[in-house]
Amino acid sequence: MQIETNGHRLNVIQQGPDTGRPVVLLHHGLGAARSWEHTLPALAEAGYFVTAYDRWGYGQSDSRPALDLPDFQSDVNDLAALLDQLSLHQPVLVGHSDGGTIALYLAASAPEALAGLVTVAAHIYLEPKMIPAIQALREAYDQHAAFRKGLARLHGSQVQQVFENWYQGWRAAHARGLEAWDMRPLLGRITCPALVVQGLEDEHATPQHAQDLAAGIPGAQLWLVPRGSHLLPQDSPAAFVTRLLDFLKGVWK
Repeated sequence: MQIETNGHRLNVIQQGPDTGRPVVLLHHGLGAARSWEHTLPALAEAGYFVTAYDRWGYGQSDSRPALDLPDFQSDVNDLAALLDQLSLHQPVLVGHSDGGTIALYLAASAPEALAGLVTVAAHIYLEPKMIPAIQALREAYDQHAAFRKGLARLHGSQVQQVFENWYQGWRAAHARGLEAWDMRPLLGRITCPALVVQGLEDEHATPQHAQDLAAGIPGAQLWLVPRGSHLLPQDSPAAFVTRLLDFLKGVWK
């Protein structure tokens, strides 16, 4: 379904019993709601009411001229508005990469609004390791038709704009300097139960990144996944879903 939010349309997918506890999935920087193809049905089958959506500029949502990263203010505003419009009270947010950063911003600004928080490969500051990883994706997009085809399956005719928005946005963020952005001072405001997940083979961040994130959130759990990649929910779906379901059971005892 399409929802009008803050002057643009967002494509929203919902599955599971509407009496179930609400879980909201936030996709990664080049992803879309369909990127949760393993996670969403597994959560719905377990009895949760699951919402995933294409963020503004992605998938089947309205196109967008540029991203406002790394602070993602428009995306945070969209998330808050969508929770209100869909009457999703006290959800658990599950955010992957850029989606995890967006979830962290909302959790820090409105801690009472959430029942729980899961981040997967979220970014909270800029690391040198991100620069070659971003450039590698530029080369993959330019040189490999299979990579472009995979993104086109998610984003259709706006695939070029999606990629350029993401690539140019992160490149500009790094050009401003590694010290230009750091979320760590905000993390102490987060009061809900939290699980921080990152693969030990993440192409975009060191394990220290996840350790710093978990250390900044009071009481947060940390799961560093051996041989786990940046795309952990897609590459290791069974292990990810198992750990996620265990966390959700702890949130809603």
